[in-house]
Amino acid sequence: MGFIWSLIIGGIIGWLAGLIMGRDIPGGIIGNIIAGFIGAWLGSLILGNFGPNMGGFYLVPALIGAVVLVFIVSLILRSMGRNRA
Repeated sequence: MGFIWSLIIGGIIGWLAGLIMGRDIPGGIIGNIIAGFIGAWLGSLILGNFGPNMGGFYLVPALIGAVVLVFIVSLILRSMGRNRA
């Protein structure tokens, strides 16, 4: 049950990061979960572990890390789109 809870929280974190940035994360629900997991790792690496802990994620660094990840991915996708045309 803990793994399913982590998937749900990771998906919510990725979805919130997409809403904050105003960008859609490629991959739908799976993309949101991946962005949440990688964002949580990135956020805890940069900011440490603080704030409320839910589903194995420290929510504040995870959300900040996911926002940074969505920003980086959107920059990469935008530059790839320009090179195709």
